[in-house]
Amino acid sequence: MADFLMPSLGADMEVGTILQWLVKPGDKVKRGDIVAVVDTEKATIEIEVFQSGVIENIVVPEGQQVPVGTLIATIRTDGEVAPPKVEAKPPPRPFAEAATKPPERRTAPAPSPMPAQPPSAPHRMRISPLAMRVAMDLKVDLSTVKGTGPEGAITRADVERAAKAAAPKPEPAPERRPAPAPIDHHTAMRRVIAAAMSRSKREIPHYYLGTHIDMGRAMTWLQAENLKRPVTERLLYAVLLLKAVARAALQFPEMNGYWIDNGFKHSDAVHVGVAISLRKGGLIAPAIHDVDKKPLDELMANLRDLVKRVRAETLRSSEIADATITMTSLGEQGVETVFGVIYPPQVALVGFGRIVERPWASNGMVGARPVMFTTLAADHRASDGHRGGLFLAAIDRLLQEPEKL
Repeated sequence: MADFLMPSLGADMEVGTILQWLVKPGDKVKRGDIVAVVDTEKATIEIEVFQSGVIENIVVPEGQQVPVGTLIATIRTDGEVAPPKVEAKPPPRPFAEAATKPPERRTAPAPSPMPAQPPSAPHRMRISPLAMRVAMDLKVDLSTVKGTGPEGAITRADVERAAKAAAPKPEPAPERRPAPAPIDHHTAMRRVIAAAMSRSKREIPHYYLGTHIDMGRAMTWLQAENLKRPVTERLLYAVLLLKAVARAALQFPEMNGYWIDNGFKHSDAVHVGVAISLRKGGLIAPAIHDVDKKPLDELMANLRDLVKRVRAETLRSSEIADATITMTSLGEQGVETVFGVIYPPQVALVGFGRIVERPWASNGMVGARPVMFTTLAADHRASDGHRGGLFLAAIDRLLQEPEKL
């Protein structure tokens, strides 16, 4: 029997609320299946299972908040035999009572009415995680809500409409009590971000390096490549940055992994976390897996899909917890220099600024070139400035040969 615990979805998570179970006892699951939707103070996450088998028992019901590491379900792993069902027997009657009590007159039992059809389980309901969160905040009974989304799915607007309709009409009274304020998820998210960043600066001895990278060859190649493609399949230069960071991380393994239990643990896989701003404010850095092994077309599709699901709050737990190194780019916001804060337990973060034209000397000639300032924030316990400088130089070298990425 395997325990399924409330996962830790990053250093800034302490508790999680089960919004929705997508399975029930007796359902078969395999590794990677999404089994629940969990609300953290930062985002709504789809939780994956990492053990194949059968759901034996659900311990934590929907709507309950529990700390990270709490048992929320048990899974009977493949090959295990289900425990036999034991029917409870009534306790024997005391001897004295049996001897003195006159025999009861038996009458034919009255026919029992047909059992009513049980209501459909809540995990079968079609509802978005955002609508589920709003329903919990507004205390709306979802069984009374009619969905107007695709295939009858319940949307946030449906929940808010039902809450408004169910609100009691104000009674004339000399004193009106103010309604309780709704939960401020933005404030809660800023609080957990503050806790994580405070921990990072308190525990991680950061060192920072920076270098200018000539992006002329990369941008020229990208422009020519995109002319061959339909508009919907064109590449952004962000995928070149992703691939360069991943390839450089393979060459410098001390940048790719985690500082855990007072030691560095290298990761053979390169899962690059991408910092994405949320519409409601704040930042989240889910991972694209195996970036070093994927072609640019696939990376572009992964990046588009990731941004879309961040906005829709349908991220998966593995995307939040698996990043081995993080990349952030604020070039689109006009920022030329980014000095990031490492996200524990990772040990490195690469920052890319805006590409700007600057005077650039090459082979004794000076001309205007598109230049990007690139920075590295690294953990001095896992690496040093010498290796960090070589790591940045590797990113520069890779971007000079974009056709090989």
